[in-house]
Amino acid sequence: MFVREIMHKNVDVINYNRSVQEAAEMMAKGDYGALPVEKDDKMIGMITDRDIALRVVAGKKTPSTTKVFDCMSSGIDYCFDDQDVQELANKMKSSQRHRIPVVNREKRLVGIVSSKDLATQAKDKNLILSTFEKIYD
Repeated sequence: MFVREIMHKNVDVINYNRSVQEAAEMMAKGDYGALPVEKDDKMIGMITDRDIALRVVAGKKTPSTTKVFDCMSSGIDYCFDDQDVQELANKMKSSQRHRIPVVNREKRLVGIVSSKDLATQAKDKNLILSTFEKIYD
């Protein structure tokens, strides 16, 4: 089974210079827990609902004036759409990430895959269990 078979094809991105308020609104509208962050048409990180809660809300910052860049998780783990789901599971285990952007071989964003997608669509129960054990370790 390939990553492209379980990923969400509709994925939004947010520019690093936009406000956290805009990111949160996009997340609410799309029912996302994370958004890839771009700068100059390249992914540079992710902003998650957890980033917003811990770095903005708990830090008593103003969401409408705080920039995505100031609270995002920098660096990006991604996988290719033509990779086997086992490779995706290994990446999730090693990075302990719940969501991973999916790119094609030209490194263009084509989707996003979550641990929930893996759990509900992958056929290998042992793979699912071992991945979740490591992610939530």
